[in-house]
Amino acid sequence: MEELEKKYTPLLVIEEASRCLLCHDAPCSKACPANTDPARFIRAVRFRNFKGAAEIVRENNALGAICARVCPTEKLCQSACSRCGLDKPIEIGKIQEYITDFEASLNMEILHVTGNNQGRIAIVGSGPAGLEAAATLRIFGYDVDVYEKRKKVGGWLAYGIPEYRLPKEVLETEIERITKLGVKFITNHNVDSNSFARIRHDYDAVLLATGLSEGRNLDMFENNPNVVLAVDFLAKCRQDNLEVDKEGTHLIIGGGDVAMDVATSLKLKGAKNVICVARETAEEFLASKHELENARKLDVSILDGYTPTKVDGDMVEFSHMKVNSTLTIKASHIYMAVGQKTNLEGLDVKSERGIIITNNYQTSIPGVFACGDATLGDKLVVYAVKQGKEAAHAIEQYLKGGKKNA
Repeated sequence: MEELEKKYTPLLVIEEASRCLLCHDAPCSKACPANTDPARFIRAVRFRNFKGAAEIVRENNALGAICARVCPTEKLCQSACSRCGLDKPIEIGKIQEYITDFEASLNMEILHVTGNNQGRIAIVGSGPAGLEAAATLRIFGYDVDVYEKRKKVGGWLAYGIPEYRLPKEVLETEIERITKLGVKFITNHNVDSNSFARIRHDYDAVLLATGLSEGRNLDMFENNPNVVLAVDFLAKCRQDNLEVDKEGTHLIIGGGDVAMDVATSLKLKGAKNVICVARETAEEFLASKHELENARKLDVSILDGYTPTKVDGDMVEFSHMKVNSTLTIKASHIYMAVGQKTNLEGLDVKSERGIIITNNYQTSIPGVFACGDATLGDKLVVYAVKQGKEAAHAIEQYLKGGKKNA
């Protein structure tokens, strides 16, 4: 599957950047959780300094090409754009995508290691938080080993986000850049209680970036042969040979971006009847407007405000949350997109309801840190990047003397 939207040409990207008002203390940069600094890279593009723009993006965000594609810019930097009061915000995500594509076309190597032999760090999990932390710590001069339980590096980026939003070659290029820095990836390695103890002994610090790798289900749907967890479907969907039932009825329960990803993926693979039912009403919808629009363009039926009340095999009954209304849907396939959870088995850290408790990214165990979706905070890739950078700085502070006071 290809990316759904057309890319900018050199002329169009300069034209779009020229709409920038060159704000002092730009609100768009303040609104970027990862501090990618869109005001500066847009200004560079405006004056045709594409190399400089690429340096600004990459030095602030090791996953700049990924964030350009998956970040909900309409909720963050673009919502803060000063042009919102005039006409429409600058298309910051598309400009950033053009910049990182330009960087890739020239094989630019912007990030470099600034020191060596600072210490050894182990990172558990290779999702966006783990990748950003690995790049940052390696640049600082630490030897970094990343342990990933699956075959591929990337976590949710590799097994959750569909191909049309994040092409494989983009992810592979980002990972290759981090590998070239000297980060070592150890795949097919599940960290259990025994290996966790060994890792703690062998490394100066450990960072847990395990993410939310498992999908949640509702009790009434447990052991139902018609039910598939959304995260499991999306993982299989990254395989090119996955076939879907084109004539059957596909019912998705949930209204977030994961639900929209499932719906859009099914449509792109040829499914004719795709229905998404969410308990949130239209004004409360959790999915980004961008993903919602993509699903609607592909004729996904979206019903808002309904929650499941009864299921019998392939028959699901719903009741509306606010008005006296019910509906029944017979579905050949049911996908549960009602949230995700982390697996902390074997990791003896203090947690609450599956969320690791931290203080400045430090867990209850000295020398063990945590960041990303497994900790408290927003569950977006751009926030994972933010936390990865901040956790890397917290680890360096700890190893440079702060651990005495930790």
